[in-house]
Amino acid sequence: MEVIRELKHFPQLANAVVTSGTFDGVHVGHQKILKRVVENATEMDGKSVVITFWPHPRHVLPNGGPPVHLLTSIEEKISLLRQFGIDYLLIIPFTPEFSNLSSSDFIQKILIQAVNTKKLIIGYDHHFGKNREGSFEYLKENAATLGFEVEEIPREDVEHVAVSSTKIRKALEAGDIETANKYLGYFYRLTGTVSEGEKLGRTLGFRTANLHVTEPFKLIPARGVYAVYGTVKGKRLKGMLNIGMRPTVGGLTQTIETHFFDFSSDIYHQELQLELVARLRDEQKFPGLEALQAQLIKDQEAAKKALA
Repeated sequence: MEVIRELKHFPQLANAVVTSGTFDGVHVGHQKILKRVVENATEMDGKSVVITFWPHPRHVLPNGGPPVHLLTSIEEKISLLRQFGIDYLLIIPFTPEFSNLSSSDFIQKILIQAVNTKKLIIGYDHHFGKNREGSFEYLKENAATLGFEVEEIPREDVEHVAVSSTKIRKALEAGDIETANKYLGYFYRLTGTVSEGEKLGRTLGFRTANLHVTEPFKLIPARGVYAVYGTVKGKRLKGMLNIGMRPTVGGLTQTIETHFFDFSSDIYHQELQLELVARLRDEQKFPGLEALQAQLIKDQEAAKKALA
């Protein structure tokens, strides 16, 4: 997948099959659209194109409401999109100026002139352009004059519950990792760098890697203990994660600490990706370090069982 961050660098394609949107989370609903785009591009002997925007529009628009917590950083989104065989990813900087682009200008300047769209595939209730004025109905009515075909993917349901990034965020905030993962179609990810902590875990026999999440708006799930996979230096590990304040030792700030099983290498300042598989329990305050250590032994067994 070729990633292009400037419109002027986008190549002229003969048969571009295109979709556009924020695609936060790249969840199962998004995935249905992506698969359809790739299928159509193959049938038309063309190229599949995803147009997305960064930063998230809610972080730019003054009347868009409070900043939204993100399911994916831009790098996580790129990594996920790459897995679906997309040929080109066009990342358009979302600025106040861009937000004022009318729907007709978006169609002419981006879909037609820059990308040379031959078919546009969009999701249920997709809108675009200033004040979200552009719609599927407008595109369908004007398809003949626009010079490209338009297809809408119906609302994607999972067990009769409509999938949306908002519902996934609510599940994560409640600690319902099982529902979030089901809607995502993969294990929820946290990505960042390993920073040095207080090294208290070593004294308990549970050395931990402290994750510093670099995306400031990334959604951190509810506090508690999770079974996780971790990937660092190309190696996939199993472990258990604690998100919380560490009340037993009087912690003052929230930390994201992972103990990896049968692993003791120094990974300070390395990039680490965590995949949250199961939530084991709430964060608790124990009467002392001995009680905490006893619980960590139980957590380790529970995590290993969840990851088996």
